[in-house]
Amino acid sequence: MAKISIDDLSSEITKYLKEYNSDVTKKLEVSKKKVASDGVSELKSNSPRRTGGYASGWSQRKNGNARVIYNRTHASLTHLLENGHANRDGGRTAGIPHIAPVEQHVIEEFEAEVKRDVQS
Repeated sequence: MAKISIDDLSSEITKYLKEYNSDVTKKLEVSKKKVASDGVSELKSNSPRRTGGYASGWSQRKNGNARVIYNRTHASLTHLLENGHANRDGGRTAGIPHIAPVEQHVIEEFEAEVKRDVQS
């Protein structure tokens, strides 16, 4: 271990904290991308299929500092399929919960990744 004078101690601590910060930031970017990709593939496999267009439309994009999972082909159907909707004859169609379970799984997975990234 190198000897550091007391005058240089604060600059050395700052240097190591910046290094740690950049390492954690890089790891978090990788984790965000990985977790979002896993979420997209899980949504593609768990989404209701009629013609397949809705299920294959799931994608991700970077929005500022976050990753957003969205349906690029049938975005207006997501809440109708998830929560159910009214029919023309006055009846109701039951919802098919396929987004909420994936959302919970992605949140838990990302929290675990963050803990792992910060501790390493």
